[in-house]
Amino acid sequence: MKNIIIITPLFPPSNVASVHRSRLFAQHLPKFGWNPIIVTVDEKYHDFNYDWDIVKLLPENLRIEKVNAISNKKIKIINEIGIRAFYQLYKRVLKIVRNEKIDFIYIPIPTFYTALIGRLIYRKTKIRYGIDYIDPWVYKLPQSTSFLGKYWLSMQINKILEPISIKHASLITGVAPGYYEDVLIRNPKLKDHVVTTAMPYGGEKRDNLIATELKLNTYIFKKVSGKLDFVYAGAMLPKAFETLNEILKSIKKNKDLFTNIRFHFIGTGTSPDDPNGFNIKELAQKYELWNDIIFEYPKRIPYLDVLSHLNAADGTFILGSTEPHYTPSKIYQSILSEKPVFAVLHKKSSACQVVKSTNIGTLLAFDGEDELSLISKNFAKIWSQHLNFISNFSMDNVNLSEFDQYSAEMSTMKLAESLDKVIGQNNYYENINDSR
Repeated sequence: MKNIIIITPLFPPSNVASVHRSRLFAQHLPKFGWNPIIVTVDEKYHDFNYDWDIVKLLPENLRIEKVNAISNKKIKIINEIGIRAFYQLYKRVLKIVRNEKIDFIYIPIPTFYTALIGRLIYRKTKIRYGIDYIDPWVYKLPQSTSFLGKYWLSMQINKILEPISIKHASLITGVAPGYYEDVLIRNPKLKDHVVTTAMPYGGEKRDNLIATELKLNTYIFKKVSGKLDFVYAGAMLPKAFETLNEILKSIKKNKDLFTNIRFHFIGTGTSPDDPNGFNIKELAQKYELWNDIIFEYPKRIPYLDVLSHLNAADGTFILGSTEPHYTPSKIYQSILSEKPVFAVLHKKSSACQVVKSTNIGTLLAFDGEDELSLISKNFAKIWSQHLNFISNFSMDNVNLSEFDQYSAEMSTMKLAESLDKVIGQNNYYENINDSR
């Protein structure tokens, strides 16, 4: 077995979406000859609510090394855990590397600042490292155009830190190619030595089985006779509001088609822990759909609770961004809930192929901002087709064999193959200096 350190400041019981990336890799890597060691921050320093049910999903005997961090009560202006625990994470990884045979260091981002640890450890020990782009690092948000504003400053810092962090990386991965392609454009010399691989989060059937076994309550909505409930679960991306606006415009215009429909937006708020941080409400009120057809529960709920609500719904609603790289991980949870999916996605999103190949639902694809108007024009028509799809829906007609390639196990296999390729390039242990 080869040993891989995964540096992830947030890990279960943290209730943020990114923890599942490392969790699922850690679960499946041993099948492919890699023993994972998780280096994370003790949960008492986390900023979000805990979800102890997620801990039940962790593989047995997983080695988890927890470090301390500076409390955000002491340095209130810095809330980023990747900064508050940077030194502690670095020292723990360095200690492990110097005392044990470690073959690779892998760093999923965000949090972005921990990517620097890979470069620092490499400089001291020549242990190879890789960075996994769960989100793009240098990313222009609408808020970042405000000169000297918080987001503008953050983007300038990111532009400086990213090339420093990735300079000696041996592996660059991402949820989809679009998450790291711009990295190679900005840093062309990387192409000379880096291995790149794209693998989605992937679905994990075991999660759904455990959610069913726990018999968790669905407290956000209760089934009402004659109503069909559809769930959108997860954060609301800044560039998805334009898409949603066109959808609500169409619903308003064709309201008779939606009299028995309820869309539930769960965990879409401005803050993970604020039950009143509504993000959808104002837009829904604008089109007179609030608490009639459109409902929002802003606060993030535990992961297994999300799965329970997906299982209780009549279908899932996937809302994409105007950006082609965005690949919603919730598509895999939706398929495993065995409920029909309605997806509105950029036509270049890799999730489009998932919907098409599995025959799990109906797709409305558009070509970014240039085709936004086509969403409002076509949404009602395609939704009507989806209602017919639902009335005849059967899992017997779903191509689950096609879904196998989108499983968490297959994603981990792609990662392991890339790791083996990197390790096989040369026997770099011969060049490791005595500082190990």
